[in-house]
Amino acid sequence: MSVSKKERAILRELAKQVAEIAALPVQQETISLWKASNGLKPVRPMVMIDQVCWHEMDVDRELALQTQDAFCQGLETTLRRTLYSWKHMRVDMVVEPVIDIPKVIQGTDFGMQRVERTAATDPLNDVVGHYYIDQLQTDEDLHKIQMPDVVLDEPATAEAEERAHEILDGFLRVRMQGALPAFAPWDAIVQWHGVENALVDLMDRPAFMHRMMSRLTDAYLAMLDQLEEKGLLGFGQRTIHCTGAYTDELPAEGYDPRRPRARDLWTYGMAQIFAAVSPAMHQEFELDYAARWHSRFGLVYYGCCEPLDTKIDIIRKVPHVRKISMSPWVDVDRGAQRIGPDYVFSRKPSPALLAGDTWEPEAVERDLRYTLERCNRHGCPVEFILKDISTVRYQPQRLWEWADVAMRVVGGSCA
Repeated sequence: MSVSKKERAILRELAKQVAEIAALPVQQETISLWKASNGLKPVRPMVMIDQVCWHEMDVDRELALQTQDAFCQGLETTLRRTLYSWKHMRVDMVVEPVIDIPKVIQGTDFGMQRVERTAATDPLNDVVGHYYIDQLQTDEDLHKIQMPDVVLDEPATAEAEERAHEILDGFLRVRMQGALPAFAPWDAIVQWHGVENALVDLMDRPAFMHRMMSRLTDAYLAMLDQLEEKGLLGFGQRTIHCTGAYTDELPAEGYDPRRPRARDLWTYGMAQIFAAVSPAMHQEFELDYAARWHSRFGLVYYGCCEPLDTKIDIIRKVPHVRKISMSPWVDVDRGAQRIGPDYVFSRKPSPALLAGDTWEPEAVERDLRYTLERCNRHGCPVEFILKDISTVRYQPQRLWEWADVAMRVVGGSCA
């Protein structure tokens, strides 16, 4: 399907602007800073902003789409958000002269879909409340978790590649990107079994939960085997779970860009519901299974919203772990002391500071400086990753100012 001349012209102009930014020397300078940080020899703390409430961000119609075709709108959204972020809240983002077009890969959903009720306070916000309906009540139900049959939709992938080249050639390189999988089985389990059910069954039916976790882990690994065997893994990661992924340690020796292997890549894992369980239970029901996944990959980012400051000892057992998430609910000093110089303290500043009735940049600065001081005290490499931003009260300038404050704290440029 060809692209209309009008839509092609719109997208090529945006692509030209992105290409001009990508050509700036600062891009390579920032990549070098990320490599130093990820190599545990940071020049300074790095800063990223991700998972933005884009429906609240538009200023002067900078994000307003002008194309109509669905494929073109996907490209336009990516290009406009890149330009917007660079202009207003770039922090340590890197802009490359590349657009990733995902290969159309089917059969990675384990045969399950969530059944739920949702509740929203803002109809424009895709962040909503969820009530999950239990689909995994018996051992027989566990067979609903199916072993994947991973297939590349070659016609759909070829069509997307052709259209992307038609639009972007001459400005940005088109890269057909494969899967970049992560291991988050407990996120899936709570969506299929329910949050309360999962936590209660860890106590009342531990053998049942082990059978569930064992089957799902086998399914994850079967998916990974097929992605690897069929050459469907991605490559050239720029981010890993909202942080910079640039490193001199990957890919591994023997790398073939036509057939990437798990050991050439970062992966990430999490068990967010395990904020409510002990280190011993976290080890037994998550990390003992996760080790089979993480051992396959080159580098690992572990954790998300769950507070992990009391669980560093068990996370040290995660194969190839390099970054550990330190969510807004951790004791910063305890986490930094226990991590020390061995991993990146991936600090997640609280997005709630952007959501209050009043905006207080002074509170943001105090929070960031406290974390930085504690990490410096313990010789702990630190990065600041602002994410899960569900609202800025329709005042995007709050986020822009957060970026300026953060870069001032870490000693980076705000230009």
